Amino acid sequence: MPDLSIERSSALGAFASSARPCAAAEFRALEAMARFVFRGRPAAIEKASQAFECALPQSICRAAVAGTRAALCLGPDEWTLLAPDTDSQAITRRFDAALADLPHSLVDVSHRNTGLTIDGCQAAAVLNHGCPLDLSLPTFPIGMCTRTVLAKAEITLWRRAELSFYLETGRSFGDYVWRFLEGARREFEE
Repeated sequence: MPDLSIERSSALGAFASSARPCAAAEFRALEAMARFVFRGRPAAIEKASQAFECALPQSICRAAVAGTRAALCLGPDEWTLLAPDTDSQAITRRFDAALADLPHSLVDVSHRNTGLTIDGCQAAAVLNHGCPLDLSLPTFPIGMCTRTVLAKAEITLWRRAELSFYLETGRSFGDYVWRFLEGARREFEE
């Protein structure tokens, strides 16, 4: 089995350190974090929620937050689980213990993905340069999440607050996504 204890780093750190400030849409590269894909049937959801210490939402395209953890329901039996990087091994142990007698899948994808936040009064407009979804507040409310595309990259998008989005993509697309977003926000720079 591969050693997953190697220190993780953000694939976007270099871009974040050289980004120009823009109050209309600020980008922030997220530090390394624990990311899991959980698949399970309804019988496993309650035990998984207890093991993760955050209730897994039952509605597709909805997110739930408890402290430093978040659960994003992306399909009828699929959740992306986000937590501090230091919690990764503890989460795995808790799931193993809580769900030992139930069919499920918990896959650590922490090394595969990278994330960033986009905050500001023009965050939705910047995203809409490459994302075909209607990101207006009534259509894409706070707490909504989904898989979609940004230009040519697959992303997971979650509205955390009225003017704040969480975006996650594969590490190999990280620089492409960052550069695309920087290009899209140029019209809002002072």
